[in-house]
Amino acid sequence: MPTIAPVHAPGFPRQFARTRRFSLGVPGGFAVSPDGARVLFVRTGSGSDTVGRLWLYEDGGERLLADPAASAGAREEEVPEAERVRRERARVTSTGVVGYASDRDARLAVFTLGGELWAVRTDGGSPWRVPTAGPAVDPRPSPDGSLVAYVTGGALHVVRADGTEDRPLAAPEGPDVTYGLSDHVSAESIGRPRSHWWSPDGDALLVVRADHARVRRWYLGDPADPAKPPRAFWYPAAGTANAELSLHILRPDGERTAVRTPAEADPELHLPGVWTDRRFEYVTAAGWDGCGPFVEVQTRDQRTAQLLSIDPATGGTLPLHHHRDLAWTEITPGAPHRTGTGTPVVTRYRDDVRGLRVGDTCTPPGLHVRAVLGTAGERVYFTASEEPTETHVWAYDPEGGFRRVSEEPGVHTAAIGGDTVVLDSSTPDGRTVTVLRGGKPAGSIAVLAETPLVTPRPVRLSLGARELRCHLHLPSWHEPGSGRLPVLLSPYAGYGLQLAVRAGGWPGAVAQWFAEQGFAVLVTDGRGTPGRGRAWETAIRGDRLTAPLEDQVDAVHAAAEAYPDLDLERVAIRGWSYGGYLALGAVLHRPDVFHAAVAGAAPTDRRLYDTHWEERFLGHPDVDPAAYERSSLIPYAHRLSRPLLLIHGLADDNVVAAHTLRFSAALLAAGRPHTVLPLSGATHHVAQEDAVGNQLLLEVEFLKTSLRR
Repeated sequence: MPTIAPVHAPGFPRQFARTRRFSLGVPGGFAVSPDGARVLFVRTGSGSDTVGRLWLYEDGGERLLADPAASAGAREEEVPEAERVRRERARVTSTGVVGYASDRDARLAVFTLGGELWAVRTDGGSPWRVPTAGPAVDPRPSPDGSLVAYVTGGALHVVRADGTEDRPLAAPEGPDVTYGLSDHVSAESIGRPRSHWWSPDGDALLVVRADHARVRRWYLGDPADPAKPPRAFWYPAAGTANAELSLHILRPDGERTAVRTPAEADPELHLPGVWTDRRFEYVTAAGWDGCGPFVEVQTRDQRTAQLLSIDPATGGTLPLHHHRDLAWTEITPGAPHRTGTGTPVVTRYRDDVRGLRVGDTCTPPGLHVRAVLGTAGERVYFTASEEPTETHVWAYDPEGGFRRVSEEPGVHTAAIGGDTVVLDSSTPDGRTVTVLRGGKPAGSIAVLAETPLVTPRPVRLSLGARELRCHLHLPSWHEPGSGRLPVLLSPYAGYGLQLAVRAGGWPGAVAQWFAEQGFAVLVTDGRGTPGRGRAWETAIRGDRLTAPLEDQVDAVHAAAEAYPDLDLERVAIRGWSYGGYLALGAVLHRPDVFHAAVAGAAPTDRRLYDTHWEERFLGHPDVDPAAYERSSLIPYAHRLSRPLLLIHGLADDNVVAAHTLRFSAALLAAGRPHTVLPLSGATHHVAQEDAVGNQLLLEVEFLKTSLRR
């Protein structure tokens, strides 16, 4: 009788948890001075040290600028609630210095510790505490470093870098108003984490005001601590009201100018749909460069986006670029942008591929643009893919045209300043950070992350008629033909993220660890994932589940044809977030293929997720309720006939635990047995070491028991 081998690499789950998914010791948050001489970054002290520190790379070497443990008076105690929310949206798992901002020349950097504002100069000296009116959140120095803007209590303040002349520029008019902080949708689903920007001269700020009065309040309690009051937060679920956003020009002398953005899209230009809402409710991008302030706004139905220039004196706006799409207007990280002379840098689809347009010049056919990284004069840096499993750094300038900067196969990104490129590379061999000057290697920044106790050994496949990109992980000890292996699918397979890429990273290590336990682990990026063109991404419009699930089924069948040792009589699936949703959908809708599932933080009721994310794919729930019905899982709970383990963090404010609790209640009402593992105090990004490490062991035991025959 086929059996599953005992646990191999037993130390891996604890290592995985202790290293925060191997993120500790990895440098990030790079900022390069305009002359390319200085590179700022954050990094913890080692692959197991959770305390972040601020570092400087200069003259070929690294220098520690700020160490919370060494700075007199510096301490990381309970962070302000607004900062805790910012960190959760950014999936920060370290402590200490987790982020910073610098002046234009990277001479002054500021950061917070436990709500206290700290500053340090890169030319020498110790960090100093800057007194503030209250706990500081998201501090940002003026370009010349003389002033620091920060948010406290929802009010935007400025203070001199020496701690004098603190004054509010905008105070909230009520308890539901904030200045300079991103609302939930902007931070979580749009990817705009900041809401205030200095002018290049440091004489004004462009600030977003968010009024949450119409937004529903939700409450999260801690069942493990009944004496602790629940936490209230604003959550705009699909079909409900968003925060009302407006922009303002604020000056340190107290002068204030409202920005007049258009209320709605031109009906003659807006494309029709089942549901139409032309109101410009979303601020998808904003900034202030040498050509002035700008903002990009998007309609509630997401079919129109408009880039506007702002007159800082009057608050008037003029259109710079108009984008519309029958499905949804895509948000490209870093775009829109402008070169030094003001040439717009925007993205658009051509022949099903997202390209880059700089003025009248477009990227070559077949080059799929992922993100705009920045500009140096008229040179534009961006990431793009010629093949969906790789992402490379590219550069464009009017004289030299387009050229690829990164060379080694992998997933690359970069930070830019002058002729310096900090190339952050994830390849099959690991993570490296290389400093290029004039296109040539000039040094490197150390990556201190621990090496996983298991080495990923993916077989890279392109399966089926749709050439599904897959990774197949087999046990290192398995000999072909020596026995049948149960199959474990471990996808994410949702919008915005790929796993089957030519790069290292924790997902591959986890997949290999499960393989070492005796599974053939298959990771597949199906329709809805990025990098495969517009039709591929929009295949989930109106139905979040059918096409992605079909791709998982096709992939496992094609893999079994190529590798006969895969046992299709014992197939399980596991996943988190959208991957958990897919795992649930698999055992509900295709029990003929899937025999067990582990579903973590699965969004089972699409009406309970936020407006911008869910309405992008399904429209308005009151206008197209059928789309939400077929994409939700609770209506189909009675179909469960396979072993199921549900896992959810009870402090999750992104996919709230109500998704799992309501689904479990529906299963109970239908008389369907199942197992629920609640994680007390855990958010959507589980960080507790005991929970993270032991969860993997519990999953393995559940899967072994469920597939045993």
